[in-house]
Amino acid sequence: MKPSLRQPALPYRVFVYGTLRQGGTNHRLLAGARHLGGWITPPSYTLYDLGSYPGAMIGGRTPVVGEVYAVDARTLARLDHLEDYPRLYDRIPLQTPWGAAWMYVLRHRPRRARPLPSGDWMAST
Repeated sequence: MKPSLRQPALPYRVFVYGTLRQGGTNHRLLAGARHLGGWITPPSYTLYDLGSYPGAMIGGRTPVVGEVYAVDARTLARLDHLEDYPRLYDRIPLQTPWGAAWMYVLRHRPRRARPLPSGDWMAST
């Protein structure tokens, strides 16, 4: 059997804003993903500092700073596991300059979490 020279299909895009960003503790889970670019969401969220990771919620006036990646189904499944989807986080579609991307958002408002008005979790750590 001849090895294929084709790149594997990367059918999904994800917007990451916490530990999955470049320099984050979980960025290694995006090995093999294609970095499409940095991006800031519209000011429609509240970003919380949950200690060792952040969580965004729909509603609010904060733009969230992050990065967009093209990922395959296997990588998306790893991200779902990390984000405890669908128990802790939901995945919502978000329109980015590279097309629709998944964004993980908290299902419930956290107690005793500090809001991050800057929208940039990496800058606050």
